[in-house]
Amino acid sequence: MSMDKLATSPLLRQANWLEAYDLKLRVAEQGRVISVGDGIAWIDGLPSAAMDEVLRFEDGSRGLVFHLGAERIGAILLNQGSGERELTAGAAAFLTGRTLDIGVGDTYLGRVVDPMGSPLDGGAPIAATSRRPLEPASPPIPARDFVDRPLVSGSKMVDTMIPIGKGQRQLIIGDAGTGKSALALDTVIAQRGRNVLCVYVLISQKRSSVVATIETLRRTGALDYTCVVVAEATAMPGLKYIAPFAGCALAEGWMAAGRDVLVVYDDLTTHAKAYRELSLLLRRPPGREAYPGDIFYLHSRLLERSTCLASASGGGSMTALPLVETEQGEISAYIPTNLISITDGQIYLDPRLFAAGILPAIDITRSVSRIGGKAQHPAIKVEAGRMKLDYLQFQELEIFTRFGSRLEASVEAKIRRGRLLRELLKQERLAPLTPEQHMAWLVAYNEGWLDGLASDQLTSTLAQLFADLQPLSLSLERSREDWRQAVRAALDGGSHEPAA
Repeated sequence: MSMDKLATSPLLRQANWLEAYDLKLRVAEQGRVISVGDGIAWIDGLPSAAMDEVLRFEDGSRGLVFHLGAERIGAILLNQGSGERELTAGAAAFLTGRTLDIGVGDTYLGRVVDPMGSPLDGGAPIAATSRRPLEPASPPIPARDFVDRPLVSGSKMVDTMIPIGKGQRQLIIGDAGTGKSALALDTVIAQRGRNVLCVYVLISQKRSSVVATIETLRRTGALDYTCVVVAEATAMPGLKYIAPFAGCALAEGWMAAGRDVLVVYDDLTTHAKAYRELSLLLRRPPGREAYPGDIFYLHSRLLERSTCLASASGGGSMTALPLVETEQGEISAYIPTNLISITDGQIYLDPRLFAAGILPAIDITRSVSRIGGKAQHPAIKVEAGRMKLDYLQFQELEIFTRFGSRLEASVEAKIRRGRLLRELLKQERLAPLTPEQHMAWLVAYNEGWLDGLASDQLTSTLAQLFADLQPLSLSLERSREDWRQAVRAALDGGSHEPAA
């Protein structure tokens, strides 16, 4: 036998291991499960356990230390073991010395995964390029930069009057069934071709809603640059709790690599309920509306990780769109007020506007973007400023029409123009607009070229306007006079390239 084969032979390796083996006493902690139920396990022993440490049970299940008591610890279960019997009282529990992490990288694009990173779409196991902890420290202040680049949502009302910048945290708030998820989905679809990766987190939703969301993303081609993290309604409370942190860690991996990422949390109301359920089961003292006292800290440490990094730190960005549900428009409830104070603005969807067929049902008077205006393109900002003033004046003047009194001619003209603008701002689902299309309709409206059109004519007129302007490839850097000439020519029935 050659020397190389001899060095790699099993007998020699075993002999070397025996020679190097150090016979000594080794101490390892082993706990014992006292009780299991409702996704919670109480464990006796394990005095060295630390908060947020992963535990391993003898049946293969895993848990997360969530409560440290004087006599026992409480853990939330993350998965069921693969053994023949389920986890029961008396089972052994062991420390792993690890915290929760998840694989990151481009291999997750186009995939549907659970909060542990395991595929749910029936595809092959995902080979992660690297791993990141679910809850690392958020970027420090010196590593952050100002929000100065726009994130296109494709919505007429959002991109013109409530603009969002890359790295911003913009809350979408409203009652159930007012179109919050639809607005978030349209924003994800609007990122096609814009070099923005997306993470869509679905928390405690019905399987039919999950399937509908995934199919919409697949049908529109948005799934190619999106990873969907799912913790459906039948999942364990522990998985619902870690779902947004898992989605945030996935997005952070791309942000750290210098990419722009959009992450949607749909929604944080159900996430707060899952956290309340776990906290009450672990006998933590309840506070307002039975939520634990640290519910504000829970969401703040999640959302503060969204930012725009400085060029020295890679220059990536993570934009967050958290969704929160209100009940009968009560935005002063505990969780909504918490999230309003954490985020950089909110988009409020009014159920009355939704019932009236004004879609998207965005209430401009209660919606705001505190920092998005800094990222809005100057040309859009100038045109949108004039339009927004008209819309707000119209909303105030329209009240007088309820009394049936006779109005001055100037007031009636403003009301007619405002009603035209309200029809103009209506938008179908899955039809996002580009910034250039926003510029086109804004110029046409501000110049008064759409006045006098009936509501049923607006849709066809705008469609023809966008089709005529597309071959010209006008950019927002062109002068307003160039845009004015091009829009006028398109509305007159022909298009021509304006003079340079």
